[in-house]
Amino acid sequence: MTRPLLRDLYAALAASLLITAAVLAGRHLQHAHHTLFVKWPPVLATWDPHVGPGTPAALLVAAAVVTYGPALAAGLPWRALLATAWATATAWIVSLALVDGWQRGVAGRLTTRHEYLQVVDRFDDIPATLRDFTHHILLESPDNWPAHVAGHPPAAPLTFVLLDRLGLRGGGWAGVWCIAVGATACVAVLVAVRALAGESLARRAAPFLVLAPAAVWMGTSADAYFAAVAAWAVASLALAVSGRSAWWAAAAGLLFGLTCYLSYGLTLVALIGAAVLLLGRRRVRERPVLLLPLLAGLAVVPTAFILAGFDWWEAYRLLVTRYHQGVGGIRPYGYWVWANLACTVLITGLATAPGLRRTGAVLLRRRAEAPGHVRLAVLVSAALLAVLVADLSGMSKAETERIWLPFAVWLLPACAFLTRPRVWLAAQAVLALLLNHLLLTGW
Repeated sequence: MTRPLLRDLYAALAASLLITAAVLAGRHLQHAHHTLFVKWPPVLATWDPHVGPGTPAALLVAAAVVTYGPALAAGLPWRALLATAWATATAWIVSLALVDGWQRGVAGRLTTRHEYLQVVDRFDDIPATLRDFTHHILLESPDNWPAHVAGHPPAAPLTFVLLDRLGLRGGGWAGVWCIAVGATACVAVLVAVRALAGESLARRAAPFLVLAPAAVWMGTSADAYFAAVAAWAVASLALAVSGRSAWWAAAAGLLFGLTCYLSYGLTLVALIGAAVLLLGRRRVRERPVLLLPLLAGLAVVPTAFILAGFDWWEAYRLLVTRYHQGVGGIRPYGYWVWANLACTVLITGLATAPGLRRTGAVLLRRRAEAPGHVRLAVLVSAALLAVLVADLSGMSKAETERIWLPFAVWLLPACAFLTRPRVWLAAQAVLALLLNHLLLTGW
């Protein structure tokens, strides 16, 4: 066994020990003090071994990707690869969701008392609701918003309001929307990696993006939809700085603005965007005019909400207060500040740990590494930095298995540095299948 491979195994073992420690310490804390507010720490889930109608399909998709994924990713024409990646990611997400059945796994996910569909009827007059939005964030306010509505800017619930207005009503359509759009996140990441680091690395990353354990929570969490919007914002910026049309810069700005109005915490996607600008700095220096459509696009969504009467900063200030009024103020920071990282291992898989180890090695040896490898390492490192900042903020204690999906998709390309991809893909698949069949997750 070669020394790099042995180090990879050590990294995977360390990630496994982190998960084990988070489970054991979490179970002790929850049993002794009842302060974690999750039944199977570190994730929001209950122990419930089960199979379902999606089980055969999930096993088939996993086996197909492990067996044929690397070869297909290397040989398919680029556009065919993107289409195949989206279709396969969708199949993987849907099959895992259907392990819990259609109602429990898809249609009922976004209809619970904390979710967005609970407030669709309160948006009959959208301008008036937006002007009044901040008056219902605090727990003591009249008709306070459900937890997820209060915890996000109004573009999140507005998405499901607009689906309802289009006739796509109910939890089934909402779930399908989140799955179909969320699955495009892997396509956006592939587009960005190809533009910034080269097609070879993008192709090597493709099977890992498709078969990510994150799929357990992408069907059907609204955060999967948020992840896709954020991913396309970064991908559009990558296309802009790699010499494509300035329209891509405008699209990037528009999508970055929308991202910030889908989730407060996704302002940290700006760190990944900054890495893209750093990698494309030569193009930006040559054509600084690119910044104009980027800034113009970035202003669109915030301006629209400001004119509608919604104050993002005031809403965030009130959200921080509400967060500490509820379980967020009780959950112990000392546990979650490291247990959240165990959640990140669960959504990105054991393969990402050695992938990140190799990312660090590339940065340390950057003068001797291929330029594409260094550029990918910078992009992945920016995503890791975003995760660490979110973690240290204390505003993400628990439930990060869904909240950090928009960051997790940018850690997965680190797996492009791995040798023996089929072995690592098998590890990814086994983890996802075990999680989905042994636990009944909250999303």
